[in-house]
Amino acid sequence: MSSNAKTPPSGPQIKDLSERSREIFRRIVDAYVETGEPIGSRTLSRDKSIGVSPATIRNVMADLEDLGLLFSPHTSAGRLPTELGLRLFVDGLLELGNLTQAERAQIEGQCAGAGKSMPQVLEDAIGMVSGLSRCAGLVVAPKTSEPLKHIEFVSLGPGRALVVLVLASGLVENRLIDVPMGLPAASLVEATNYLSSRLVGRTLQEAEAEIAEELASQRAQLDALTRRVVESGLATYVDKDAGDGMEGVLIVRGQAQLLEDVTALEDLERIREIFAALETKEALSHLLKLTDTAEGVQIFIGSESQLFGASGCSVVMAPYSNSGQNIVGAVGVIGPTRLNYARIVPMVDYTAKVISRLIG
Repeated sequence: MSSNAKTPPSGPQIKDLSERSREIFRRIVDAYVETGEPIGSRTLSRDKSIGVSPATIRNVMADLEDLGLLFSPHTSAGRLPTELGLRLFVDGLLELGNLTQAERAQIEGQCAGAGKSMPQVLEDAIGMVSGLSRCAGLVVAPKTSEPLKHIEFVSLGPGRALVVLVLASGLVENRLIDVPMGLPAASLVEATNYLSSRLVGRTLQEAEAEIAEELASQRAQLDALTRRVVESGLATYVDKDAGDGMEGVLIVRGQAQLLEDVTALEDLERIREIFAALETKEALSHLLKLTDTAEGVQIFIGSESQLFGASGCSVVMAPYSNSGQNIVGAVGVIGPTRLNYARIVPMVDYTAKVISRLIG
């Protein structure tokens, strides 16, 4: 199985490292994935299977640091892999684990099920991947034109609200919107009632023109604040400026998983940056572009992912196809760069294949 990611040609290659350097480098990355902490030469030398002295290990570490594969976060501290080092590890040293029969059965059982709609399959699949990987799960689902079952505006505090749409299939979409400061709760209730009376049982496309005409002609009996809420809510779903053909829905589950392993304030800030990036409309287009022409699992480490690079995280995504072998979406996870790639890559890959089979 290949990650389909390329090591920059100007960077070091696995063939440039001796067997001893490879083994010490692999142990450092394994320790980083397990603990997130730097590891020193003395700790490594206690592993008798390495069979070299702390001084020899320090020399190897220094060489790896000169190559840009390791760095020392503090003076006299141990070493951690750089993003370049993680990329080299993933491309040249990663040994993918095999899913257990129980894990395969869990994935298939969660995705399958009589009477499930495709949105339900995707929701269940990504919730399961999030749970197994201990990361946030992502799925890019094809955009649908289903009728609405429910719409509601929920206050999130001054100046912010959440638009909740429940489609006829049961798929739930949430979008953040800006609302006027000091907006009374009654305006959100009025906006909910107004849109519910015109949208429920219809698609947004079917009702959009009618609502726009009502608002323009002042026939809608809404005060100015409520009108602004309605317009903001519709604008998040009907984006006339998108125009790049990258249509779909981004579903994120398990964001709380990312908070379980936070050990420092800077870690929390990175998690906040991930959350903020996932709330932007660029996230959907970006994730689609990552996989729209891909074959197999794609791994993006740190700055390799332009949208999420600032948050110091990794994205592992795999596309899924319809019966015509056309890529229609993608499934994956997002988490810290010290993901357990050996476990997560086959998990994401298998889930994408199961979804493709169900669609087919």
